[in-house]
Amino acid sequence: MRRNILVVMLLCIACGMQAKVQKLASPNGKLKMEVNVGNDLSLRVMSGSEVLVDRLDLALQVGNERLGQKPKLKNAKRTTINTVVRNAVPMKNATTRNHANELTLRFADDYSLVLRAYDNGVAWRFVIDKKGTVDIVNEPLSMNFDKAFGLHLSPVSSFVTSCEEFYQHINTESYAKMDKMTYLPVLFESPQGVKMLFSEADLQDYPCMFLCSSGKNKVASVFPKAPEAWEPAGDRGETITREGNYIARTNGQRALPWRYFVVGSDADIAANEMGRCLAAPCEIDDTSWIKPGKVSWDWWNCWSVWDVDFETGINNETYKYFIDFASEYGVEYILLDEGWCKDVRNPFENIDVIDVQELVDYGRKKGVGVWLWMTWLAVEQHPEVIEHYAKMGVKGLKIDFMDHSDQWMVNFYERTTRECAKHHLMVDFHGAFKPAGLEYRYPNLLTYEGVRGLEQCGGCTPDNSIWLPFMRNAVGAMDFTPGSMASLQPEHYVVSRGATAGMGTRAYQMALYVVFESGLQMLADSPTRYIQADECTRFIASVPVTWDETRILSAKAGNHIVMARRSGSKWFVGAITGNEPQDFTIPLDFLTKNARMTAFRDGANAHRLAVDYRKEQRDVTPQQTLSIHLVKNGGWCAVFE
Repeated sequence: MRRNILVVMLLCIACGMQAKVQKLASPNGKLKMEVNVGNDLSLRVMSGSEVLVDRLDLALQVGNERLGQKPKLKNAKRTTINTVVRNAVPMKNATTRNHANELTLRFADDYSLVLRAYDNGVAWRFVIDKKGTVDIVNEPLSMNFDKAFGLHLSPVSSFVTSCEEFYQHINTESYAKMDKMTYLPVLFESPQGVKMLFSEADLQDYPCMFLCSSGKNKVASVFPKAPEAWEPAGDRGETITREGNYIARTNGQRALPWRYFVVGSDADIAANEMGRCLAAPCEIDDTSWIKPGKVSWDWWNCWSVWDVDFETGINNETYKYFIDFASEYGVEYILLDEGWCKDVRNPFENIDVIDVQELVDYGRKKGVGVWLWMTWLAVEQHPEVIEHYAKMGVKGLKIDFMDHSDQWMVNFYERTTRECAKHHLMVDFHGAFKPAGLEYRYPNLLTYEGVRGLEQCGGCTPDNSIWLPFMRNAVGAMDFTPGSMASLQPEHYVVSRGATAGMGTRAYQMALYVVFESGLQMLADSPTRYIQADECTRFIASVPVTWDETRILSAKAGNHIVMARRSGSKWFVGAITGNEPQDFTIPLDFLTKNARMTAFRDGANAHRLAVDYRKEQRDVTPQQTLSIHLVKNGGWCAVFE
């Protein structure tokens, strides 16, 4: 009898332990999450039989409470999400399917943990239900891997960063506590080759998360503290002189940002729309005034035009030349970058040879809109500048040098974008952190920098840029500013301001317009160079910045990508590589009918003379395949119509 009682007791204990493990699977059943509710909260993430994250510890320090410590589960609710979202500014597809299984775990102490499992990823967030305003002291997160995983990151020594670092490629075993932290996104790779892109979404009234090493095969979260006092730092920024002992002072009844992994192949990472699925709804009722497009940009080419009868530089005559060029080639906008106002701290006073209203009026007659650059500090200290230039007819603002991602600065992004939307101004943030959801709530935010782009000149190498479709661009639009017509192989590169060049072949620079995503896509080179390269420029100008459909035809992170995109009835294909030549066979089964192909490929000598290219035109059918060759740092691009 005593033996039977003991067996029953052991079975009860076992059942009780089992009840503390909550499981969630993706709709196709391949991705699985296990939530362990014991002395603390932890997750386990698996793909099939492979363990991706052996243990992921979660907690939330709210004031003196540590939520997630000895958690008491009150109830669990399961639901399925299966909706289709229409995108106001479609970076990849006109519509996005949001299909996931969701689990909400409600705990004592007034908080919940919400988890989602998608076929291509997993996500989770805390939701708190506290009274009044609370101080979130920390959101400790620790990832523990049971073996060495590949790790691709962007090392920084400070929270003050423009997020433009070279990628570093190591593994979790060699990533040590004394090494630098990294901003998001971060790309992991399992021993079996499964890729995992980690980032965050629906970031509101909260700082950005960074990651650091917490030991062998362990990484942990770290956050900038909330600033409480500042002092001026030059003419375009401020230095934080005092921080609070919390990361966010915020409403006690709210959801915190999503943390997510995109999981799958290299192509899955590049094609993902996880940030879109996790974003809050659009808050602009009428988005018809938001017009994504391309921009003839001045700063990179140093206002250098020639074969003209006026002295070029930052003056109205030069910008009218930019407008004339844009109008001729169907480029929607020009940008006045730094130099048009007398003092960056006073965005109302032009230099004597610039008349913004005259340029706006001239551009309107030519069908070309005008954007203005200014510092975040000028916008913050003169918020009325938004209405001032909107009434003048300016189409958008490029706002620069934030270089912070604490709670205060995250809120600056939001209130500035919201105020710009109120006055029908579009926004491009430079010196910026990565996209994390604001662009979906306010789609007038067309793009962010936060990328090591072409403005870095000799610091923008194709072997680093080839990672962008799998990391930075995989979480949202990026203002890379492509388009150098003065193309050089890296071993021949020399920087000369005023005669700036870009690395990669001519076909590579052209293909970037298909491969890289941005609702505001710059033409970085001189209008004169573009006019001289007329057939290349007409192709670039014809490439849309928004898309109805995107397909990844071939992809390997750090090696190459081949991408097909549809706009209306036209298909565009772009292919780029790093410092190794590539050969591909591309199926044309994305076509629904016979088409005329116009393609640009690397020339026979492009491996030495990067400007060498060839144009090809011929008829093709959906049943055909194409064989293409890319030289090192090369490209291939085509339109099918």
